[in-house]
Amino acid sequence: MRLEQSALLMSFCFCATFAGAEATQQTPPVTDDGAIPQAMRGEDFEALLTNSPFTRSLGFSDSMILTGLAHIDDDVFATLFDTKTMESHVVSKTANTKGWQLVGVGGNAAIMQTWSVKIQIAGGEVISVRYQQPPKKTVRVASGGSGGGSGGNSPPLSSSQVEEAKNAAVNYKEGFTSDGYPKAPPPEMVAKLSRLSVSQREDINRQMLGLRNQGLGMDERRKIYENLVERSGQGRR
Repeated sequence: MRLEQSALLMSFCFCATFAGAEATQQTPPVTDDGAIPQAMRGEDFEALLTNSPFTRSLGFSDSMILTGLAHIDDDVFATLFDTKTMESHVVSKTANTKGWQLVGVGGNAAIMQTWSVKIQIAGGEVISVRYQQPPKKTVRVASGGSGGGSGGNSPPLSSSQVEEAKNAAVNYKEGFTSDGYPKAPPPEMVAKLSRLSVSQREDINRQMLGLRNQGLGMDERRKIYENLVERSGQGRR
């Protein structure tokens, strides 16, 4: 009797073990419910590769382009244009009111298409900006740095502008369209102009017309004009 009970018990245990193993084999795999961390895939990094936070500019418009460079002695002035706000900004080695500072210039001075500048913006980040053809729409110049510049790298003057530069060099008391004054220059400026030669005044006028072609507003042109006249006068002493 005991032998039959033992055989029956062993048979029941074997069946239970086999059934449990079969159930384990037939259990479907657990699906990803978001609770278990999964291995990273290559496509997970595509967004970072195409728009890396280490290479894109934060707080500086990606629409900024370089439209002009002006030189006077050892100073360089860059004209930047924001195609979104339609504003032009003057940047030099002296930080402007926005905290932007010119820290590098590249390219062939005779070929505008090769020009590039490095601008250090507020916070210390350095941004590279390349030359592009400026829009034909008249631009408004925002506050920039102090100092002077020349239009030596500007597009060629028209024949009428060349004639204007010559006439204004002779009739300097009347002023002209690009000196930055709304009317005739003030008496103190007339006195300084009188001490320059006609050729010196004409050269300054050409540079100012070139800067006007780059989109510089009256305030910036006046500062540069006064600086050029002052420096030319010092050279005659």
